[in-house]
Amino acid sequence: MKLPEDSHIAPEKLTRYLLVPQARGDKSAYLALAGYTLDNFTTLLTDLRAQILNQDAAALETTSYGQLYEIRAPLVGPSGRTLRVRTIWMTEYLSGVTKFITLIPD
Repeated sequence: MKLPEDSHIAPEKLTRYLLVPQARGDKSAYLALAGYTLDNFTTLLTDLRAQILNQDAAALETTSYGQLYEIRAPLVGPSGRTLRVRTIWMTEYLSGVTKFITLIPD
């Protein structure tokens, strides 16, 4: 199934989490391999929409907040390098909005 094209991707998920070095579960170094940095976070935002969100999503677990989905797909970065990624999305029960949760190296 496809997730809605207008699924919400909060810029803060990129600028305060994915593209910032973390003590545990760091993803910034992996994303940097493809040329993604804080300086070009809007490129990652655009690429998530253009390259990932249009792929088929698989339903994962249901939580008290909503239904979780997973999209596994290649992500071609600004450097031209392709990364295999797993992205998690959630459709909230209360709002009905589908939101980007996280990206994990696959």
